[in-house]
Order: sequence, then C-alpha cells, then structure tokens
Amino acid sequence: MRIQKSFKGASPFGVLYLVPTPIGNLEDITYRAVRLLSEVDFVASEDTRNTGKLLNHFEIKKQQIILHEHNFKEKVPEIVSLLKEGKNIAQVSDAGMPSISDPGHELVLACIEEEIRVVSIPGPTAGLTALIASGLDAKEFTFYGFLPRKKGQLLAWFEEHLSDSETQIFYESPHRVKTLFEAATEVYGAERRGVLCRELTKIYEEYTRGTLAELADYLAENEIKGECCVLIEGAQEQTVDLDLNDDEITAAVEKYIQSGMKPNAAIKEVAKQLGKSKQEVYAVFHGLDLPSV
Repeated sequence: MRIQKSFKGASPFGVLYLVPTPIGNLEDITYRAVRLLSEVDFVASEDTRNTGKLLNHFEIKKQQIILHEHNFKEKVPEIVSLLKEGKNIAQVSDAGMPSISDPGHELVLACIEEEIRVVSIPGPTAGLTALIASGLDAKEFTFYGFLPRKKGQLLAWFEEHLSDSETQIFYESPHRVKTLFEAATEVYGAERRGVLCRELTKIYEEYTRGTLAELADYLAENEIKGECCVLIEGAQEQTVDLDLNDDEITAAVEKYIQSGMKPNAAIKEVAKQLGKSKQEVYAVFHGLDLPSV
C-alpha cells in the first residue's frame, strides 16, 4: 500500500499533472489548467498540432513531447526520466480528460510505480457533459468508450449487457453510429430510449432524443457529421414468475417481443430470469421437444 500526499511533503521528483482540455469551446478550460500549462517544464500531448493551437490561443510557449497509442512504449520511460530529474510535466489529450478513451493510462501506471506524484485536474469530459442533459438516469451509469466495430461483435456485446440497469455511455464515429443504433434496437428492443449527442459545446451542438427504433430510422435517412456521444437507458426492471407453465413462459417471451425486443433476445432474457437454459425456453416458445439425454 502506498499513500500519495499530492501537495504536502518534499519530493526530489517532479509532478505529472493530468490536464483536461476543452472538448470544443475554448472557454471551458479552467484558470488552473491555463496556469499549470504555463508553469510546467513540458507538455506531453497526443498531437502537437492540436495542442499547439490551444497553447497559442492562451499565449503559452512550451516544449511538447508527443505521447500517443503508437509510441508510448518508447516515450513513457523518457517522460518518467524527466520527472525523476525534477521536471514538472502536464499530460493532455486532444480533447477532454487524458486516459478516457485517450492516451495517458500507461504513463500514470509508470509514475505510480516510481512513486512520482500524479495530480488530476478537474475539467471537461464529453460523456458526463452529455449525460446530465440527456434526460436519462444520471444516478447510475457506466462509460464504455468505443464499442467493437464488427456487427457480429457489436450484437454480442449488446446481448451480454441486455439486462444492465444503468445508463450506458459510448463514444462513436459518425460513420458507425447508424450501425450502433441498429444493433442496439435489434437486441434491446425498439422502445428503449436513447440519445445521440453531437458536436458538444460547439456551435452545431445537437441532442437527438427518442426510442432506439426512432434513432435508427433517423440515421438511416440522415447523414451526420462531427464528434458523437451515444447514451442508452438501462433495462427497466421486469420480473418473470419463477414457477411458470409452458403457456406462461410463451406469454412472457411474447411480452418482451411486443416491447420491440427481437425473439432470440426475448428468449434469452426470460431464460436468464427463470434460471433455465436458452435452449429450454426456445423449445417451449416454439413448441419443440427437447432432445432426451
């Protein structure tokens, strides 16, 4: 066990500051972030061009060290060495919080291992910014970042999380968001609510709220641009009587299907609640005899 005293006590090492940057509107940067970017010895950035624009806007002249997912194995030891020499370094991503679907985590782990202080600065993050204006439950939520790109893997992911009760938050490319809503509709059902947030904090900021089916239909007919954040409400609590006959099991499955859920997903959900295998419920629903063993 280790205890880090971020601001009390002496240390021969420098400090790694994790500094969030605006996700669109430059006015969202904090006074503290600007001060730290001005005071540190180096800025570790994901893209020197993007960070350069930010630094220039606030008239900050600072040497940058490129740190991204393709070079962290070489750069992390270099940055750790500078910190151990007593240099202070601010680590930033192109937008929002470092390490949240962006580089930074490996550097944090390396600094913790070397007992170098790691100080996180509060600031903008797209997922929470979208959540509190989404209209979905903000008390319980899970951030997942980017989901699998292949349709089959995407469907499997939603199947696995079918019964999760908390609001789900994702980042997605505008080119793939249509596929995401199609897959979510197929597994979660047409009536579950979702929100598509686009271009947060920018002039074209947009919230599109509706059912999963409505959002999938909208995206089938409209091309969108810009950074996207997707939110989907959690599963509403529905219980199935554990002592059901075949007719009642069939009715339970049909109830889920009528809510917009695909048959296989409905069968899986009823089987899970009954503690039965999916094959058993499938056989009952389709009037099949289970093979004898």
